[in-house]
Amino acid sequence: MSGPLRLGTRASKLALAQSGDVAIAVTAATGREVELVHISTEGDRDRATPLTQIGGTGVFVSALRDALLADEIDFAVHSYKDLPTAAAPGLTIAAVPFRADPRDALIARDGLTLEKLPAGARVGTGAPRRIAQVLSARPDLVCVPIRGNVDTRMNKVNSGELDAVVLAVAGLARLGRATEITEALDPDVLVPAPAQGALAVECRADDTEMVTLLGAIEASAARAEITAERSLLAALEAGCSAPVAAWATLDGETLTLRARVAALDGTSVLTEARTITVPHPYDSLHTDAEAVGKQLAADLLAAGADTLMGRTA
Repeated sequence: MSGPLRLGTRASKLALAQSGDVAIAVTAATGREVELVHISTEGDRDRATPLTQIGGTGVFVSALRDALLADEIDFAVHSYKDLPTAAAPGLTIAAVPFRADPRDALIARDGLTLEKLPAGARVGTGAPRRIAQVLSARPDLVCVPIRGNVDTRMNKVNSGELDAVVLAVAGLARLGRATEITEALDPDVLVPAPAQGALAVECRADDTEMVTLLGAIEASAARAEITAERSLLAALEAGCSAPVAAWATLDGETLTLRARVAALDGTSVLTEARTITVPHPYDSLHTDAEAVGKQLAADLLAAGADTLMGRTA
């Protein structure tokens, strides 16, 4: 393989920031030059329709995967939370780099916190997980579904259309806008989305040279956390349209997975946790993290998670 490595990316500011960070990391670790190749996805082209109606977060992924399989690019960078839980035939997640802060962020007028927002305040978010947990914490607030990039969402607060919006801390930090966060929300109040703050670096499974190259930027702790969170999501058969949250933390060899399933109106919430020991450094050959996700999903289902997700048991 000669010449620059071709990294496929969406053209949004956040996607370019994420891909740029990965490109720098790959070059630093391997000495290989990386060029960015812009790929347009359905999720970028259709910004009016709610994600839950056009196929969920996977609409940001399919065009990049098609380009990989067509050998138009050598690897791609995804926000890991955008990936469907099912494996993609012919592709592999070759690296999970260091994970950024997984928490949710409140950006509110007048520097208000979630606790200090007045009754009836309008909070913008299109994520069922965030809606359910915001209403659980503050049932007197009004959640307003919104889409669009970070600038579009934050401008709705600046213009007075909304009192606050909820975004990811990681995305704001990658855009250099962390100072605009009013409150980084405690995970005890808003449990993050599975894989929030993490990136997935994907390539063709049969491209062994690329798999080896990308392995240089692997963060084993991030891999363990993401494996546990997404295993739970898969076991619950839930996607972006279900109010499911999961947050794993690895401290040495102790992995703690917390999960929450809530009714969309916030009136009923299930929260469970499990702790296990995993080998260090963690790699995908071990099944410990995957197993704890499945176990915790079983705990939630036994407690009635199906009903809260709007399904029958």
